[in-house]
Amino acid sequence: MLLRNYKYSINKHTFNFKFEAGTSRGIMTSRDAWLLKIWDNDLPGIIGIGECAPLKGLSPELDENFEKTINCKLAEIFSVGSLFDNGILEGLEALPSLRFALECAILDLKNGGTKILFDTDFSKGRSTIDINGLVWMGNKERMIEELGQKIEQGYKCVKIKIGALDFREECGILEYLRNKLSEEIELRLDANGGFAYSEALEKLKVLSQYRIHSIEQPIKQGQWENMKILCERSPVRIALDEELIGINGKEKKNEMIAAIQPAFIILKPTLLGGLAATTEWIEIAEERGVGWWITSALESNIGLNAISQYASTFDLKSFPQGLGTGQLYYNNIGSSLVIESGSLRYDTTLKWDNI
Repeated sequence: MLLRNYKYSINKHTFNFKFEAGTSRGIMTSRDAWLLKIWDNDLPGIIGIGECAPLKGLSPELDENFEKTINCKLAEIFSVGSLFDNGILEGLEALPSLRFALECAILDLKNGGTKILFDTDFSKGRSTIDINGLVWMGNKERMIEELGQKIEQGYKCVKIKIGALDFREECGILEYLRNKLSEEIELRLDANGGFAYSEALEKLKVLSQYRIHSIEQPIKQGQWENMKILCERSPVRIALDEELIGINGKEKKNEMIAAIQPAFIILKPTLLGGLAATTEWIEIAEERGVGWWITSALESNIGLNAISQYASTFDLKSFPQGLGTGQLYYNNIGSSLVIESGSLRYDTTLKWDNI
């Protein structure tokens, strides 16, 4: 397939949260994404679609010129006559979200533009993916209410974002929640780099009393030596999240994992440069005995669909993934993805919205 036979379009969509989504980096009320469509000029009814959704504050490519940059890059890519294969993804390390969108749009197109990117039991509606329920930061009453809803909805794993409130207040909330939870409920924390290194270890020691499964990114990324020390000494297992952003190439990835030696890594394909780049992280982690799970990065249902189908190609061993973000937006794209009893399912009887 030659690129010159193909056309593309890319359009911005703004997705609005149903609530104020609080993290240690601030409050989000909306999220911008660019939906990329690719089609054969001779078969215009078959369209592959991918989502380019850099995350503000995390994606280094997201600046005031981002839209112009991706349009120029796409025009450059589609002006050449090279084979339509993974070769066109080379050289896009500085634009990880665009690389992810291209990769997904190509997979979708090659599979007939049906939004089925991978032929798995999940995409056929025969199996489900266990996911964690996400409780955003807010006041105590709201967080308690959210947690109660997650338990009623059948979640066996709950992730709570911390780091924006007073630490003692957050501990009070965690103590209350832990006392209300059965021992079977797994509790994960996400600090989004919100702790100062000088106080991180003491905070981790305090948090350990609440029987925490793990904590994501307790300090800001880039402090490899400090993070290594925390991983060695923390009574709570540490998962790297933001730490992985901007680390490209197998040699550099190996270097970072060897230097820090975390218990887990969190894999967000939009931020890491796509599915192939994520697979490389998984291979390195498994070689080194590091655990991992895959999570969305607040994409719309287009990105979430691609990530969940990709995740279903692995043996997840009933280990909850971070794929419960499809219900965040009141103007999300209607999809075949449904959440039931703490699991994500692809319902083949449900139709996607026209986009």
